[in-house]
Amino acid sequence: MPAAERVLLRSVTMWLLLQSLLLLASCICFAAAFPKGCYPSEEEGLKTFRCSNARLTEVPRDIPNDTNKLYLDSNRIPFLPRDAFRDLPLLLELDLSHNAIASVESGAFRGLAEHLHSLDLSSNRLVSVSKDAFSNLKAKVNLSNNPWLCDCRLQELIRTVDLVAGSSGDIVCHSSAQEEHVGKAFLQVIADTDFCNVYKKTTDIAMLVTMFGWFAMVISYLVYYVRQNQEDARRHLEYLKSLPSKQRRSEESSTISTVV
Repeated sequence: MPAAERVLLRSVTMWLLLQSLLLLASCICFAAAFPKGCYPSEEEGLKTFRCSNARLTEVPRDIPNDTNKLYLDSNRIPFLPRDAFRDLPLLLELDLSHNAIASVESGAFRGLAEHLHSLDLSSNRLVSVSKDAFSNLKAKVNLSNNPWLCDCRLQELIRTVDLVAGSSGDIVCHSSAQEEHVGKAFLQVIADTDFCNVYKKTTDIAMLVTMFGWFAMVISYLVYYVRQNQEDARRHLEYLKSLPSKQRRSEESSTISTVV
């Protein structure tokens, strides 16, 4: 083989080897930037980031900010802090199902109102969540299969969010102030019971009882005060009667002057 061909072949081989090493290094760095079990992909033209079954205990950081679909399902995430998805302005779908989420802070979904159209929080440990946590959110929300406490707070939440079609039947009362509601679908319960109206009535009654208690205390004190003064006056008069007449008249004059 001519020397020129050998040099050319060696150059091509070295170039290919260098390209392979660079590609391998970029893949290693790219993989190291994400938690174990997480990877980006593209599905139906949408940029997707999957962390399903990755044993996560918190929402991962460094999620690409151009992500359209985010899957964090089947992990161990216990709560969603404020601004958990603040850097994902293009997010369309968010799957948080089958976690251990028991708390959602107000502002957890801040920044997602513009584009998000699907939010899955099914099969978690949600008992009670403020409606403020979903403020301005236009997404279809799945809240099914959580151990809900059926009360005014849940009623306000259900009125605030737009539920995924067919999911409302699986929003079931795990606990309630009224035992007969346990095990029933929440929408079935509120068809006959207005939790917020019951709460308002209970609050009004509590306020009336408190006011009556204070009023009774004031009246009792006034009665005690009057009786105590009457008793003191009676004892003083009896004392005056027991004194000699001149001293008694002097004391009575003094008492009258003092009273006047």
